[in-house]
Amino acid sequence: MTVASMGAACGTSGSANVAGLRRVVGTDLIGARGATPADQRKIDRTVVGICAAVVWTEWECARHGEGR
Repeated sequence: MTVASMGAACGTSGSANVAGLRRVVGTDLIGARGATPADQRKIDRTVVGICAAVVWTEWECARHGEGR
């Protein structure tokens, strides 16, 4: 019983609406592979949206772009 209740507590719920999620994440990432500077800009724009919405921690956001 304990295992079942723990599993239920660790689930995720769906987003409230797709439009809201698209405003946060955007649609730039679709088709981007990181192979070109244009692809990298698409990835960067996506990360900016995720960081601005505080989906990731400050530490995770700071790690994006390290080594460049």
